[in-house]
Amino acid sequence: MTAPDATSSDATAAPATSWRESLAVYLQPRVLIVLFLGFSSGLPLALSGSTLLVWMREAGVDLETIGKFALVGTPYTLKFLWAPLVDALHVPLFTRAFGRRRGWLVFSQLLLIVAILLLAMTDPARSPFYVALAALLVAMTSATQDIVVDAFRVESLPESEQAAGMAAYVAAYRIGMLVSTAGALFIVSGFEGSGIPRPSAWMWGYVVMAAMVLIGTITALVATEPEQSKTADAATQEDTAFTRVLHAAIGAFSEFLSRKDALAALAFVVLFKFTDAFSGTMTAPFVIDLGFTRNDYAAIVKGVGLAATLIGGFAGGFVARRYSLASSLWIGGVVQALANLSFSWLAIVGTNQWALALAICAENFTSAIGTVIFVAYLSALCQNPLHTATQYALLTALAAVGRTYLSAGAGYVAAATGWPAFFMICVLVAIPSLVLLAWLQKRGHFEALEPVRV
Repeated sequence: MTAPDATSSDATAAPATSWRESLAVYLQPRVLIVLFLGFSSGLPLALSGSTLLVWMREAGVDLETIGKFALVGTPYTLKFLWAPLVDALHVPLFTRAFGRRRGWLVFSQLLLIVAILLLAMTDPARSPFYVALAALLVAMTSATQDIVVDAFRVESLPESEQAAGMAAYVAAYRIGMLVSTAGALFIVSGFEGSGIPRPSAWMWGYVVMAAMVLIGTITALVATEPEQSKTADAATQEDTAFTRVLHAAIGAFSEFLSRKDALAALAFVVLFKFTDAFSGTMTAPFVIDLGFTRNDYAAIVKGVGLAATLIGGFAGGFVARRYSLASSLWIGGVVQALANLSFSWLAIVGTNQWALALAICAENFTSAIGTVIFVAYLSALCQNPLHTATQYALLTALAAVGRTYLSAGAGYVAAATGWPAFFMICVLVAIPSLVLLAWLQKRGHFEALEPVRV
């Protein structure tokens, strides 16, 4: 399938930029602010997830109980339910001192620090129930921070910096996750090696992680309140708190659905990353089936793959800055689909570490390009600062449908077709999203993505 003529009228088209200009955008103060906020967002995820599970297993908690802790991540899926509160309500003292978005940022980060410290003081061996409560509190405050950071990023960055900001955010988010997984484990081992008993070593490891959240707090204090947020706050100053929450919740739906081709845009949101999700569900079993070891998987898929993801994220930022949003989506959509062929090739080659590294690099690099461009598109869809947080949380929840539900049948397809054919099918499942992209572009959808004035 060929992309429509990219020279057609497109209000989102960006003038051609040099490599120097494209790299310089990452040094803009607004982008650097988003980068440090990305680190703060990525840091707590593992503290209520994989790192916590290591702590629990070392404490002797049974596997059945550990398995139930997957439910602790529920707030990340349901965060759109309280996003209207973040959009509409003022935090006493904090909003007055720092502004609408920055006030919520500082408030959520302080709550997150308290939650991590509470988790640090629990004992998995004696009271897994209290561990679960503390972990759930960490997840809820972390998800709230994510809501505010997303809204802050969308409102503070001009369109020309959105993709670069997202690339910086993704890179820092991954680094934050690395710090709270491998970094936290090394810190705990260091404390234990210095003679501190294991339970205390875990406690102090989590205390260090809580202190690192201050990086995001300092960033929020240094940042400036987005002008769009100030305008939206002034426009609703006379409304009651209940009215503001109601307008944020209902307005996020009604304003979006009133747009031309809204349902097609929502379908595109669901399907754009489906090709990635469909293949990604089967990556781990595919690698093991080929005969690679767990160490191969950890070193190449998680290690080399992370580096490829970071580089691909910045490449996606360059593409989105240099080309129009529609053209960038074509580039991201096509390359992330075609990268699946590298796995078909690997299935034929067999157990070869260099081939695995090459396939993983191709997949992670192109996936990151698609992700950054896609998030730039989601940001462009959130046009009204009255409910940026709510709309963005809803769109990301909708985008997760492909990853969570539509990909559930990937195992059946792989079992029925075999690995080489399965990954070819993963390329084909990208076609519906590209058809929708062509249709939306023809209908002038991208020309309408202009900020709404309040």
